[in-house]
Amino acid sequence: MENNVKNILLAGVGGQGTLLASEVLSEVLMMAGHDVKKSEIHGMSQRGGSVTSHVRYGSRVYSPLIPEGKADILFGFELLETYRYLPMLRKGGAVVVNNLKIAPAPVASGLVEYPDDIPGKLAAAVADTTLVDGMELALEAGNYRTVNTVLLGALSNRMEIEEQMWIEALKKLVPERFLEENLKAFALGRGVKAQDLTKATAIGS
Repeated sequence: MENNVKNILLAGVGGQGTLLASEVLSEVLMMAGHDVKKSEIHGMSQRGGSVTSHVRYGSRVYSPLIPEGKADILFGFELLETYRYLPMLRKGGAVVVNNLKIAPAPVASGLVEYPDDIPGKLAAAVADTTLVDGMELALEAGNYRTVNTVLLGALSNRMEIEEQMWIEALKKLVPERFLEENLKAFALGRGVKAQDLTKATAIGS
């Protein structure tokens, strides 16, 4: 890829902390010496709407938007949103996804059904798929709102950046009163090993 640019696409819904995660990720990449460009796209302004963030980094990055089929990592905060953006992933790319279902409005109103077995479909489409029980680990860290930090911990395993840089970025961007639980959440995310592609936490279904 020109200028050795790498691409990470974050996909989730409003209220999940996707945008804070993109801020932390961008900060870490800049600390590591990369040129970084970031762009955010909101499907709806209110909580529950689709949210994506494009993060591109390398020696020199000219555009903040990831071309279709060029994402190296699809970093998903919700299963259906992640599945929707599979066309953005390059061949041989990786998926890191939260094992969580949040019913969009048509599902919540009973107009359509939430698709079956998205974890299995993701794993069938992308051999390099990591499924993270983000909510379970966030609760273990002491605050369900740290799911995004759990997921960053899992993502960090896929990137050649020192753990201390991630910790420094969290210290810079997370309010001090929430820092301890976020650092614990990050450590739990880094420890993700085994995967279970048969179940998913559901919200609003």
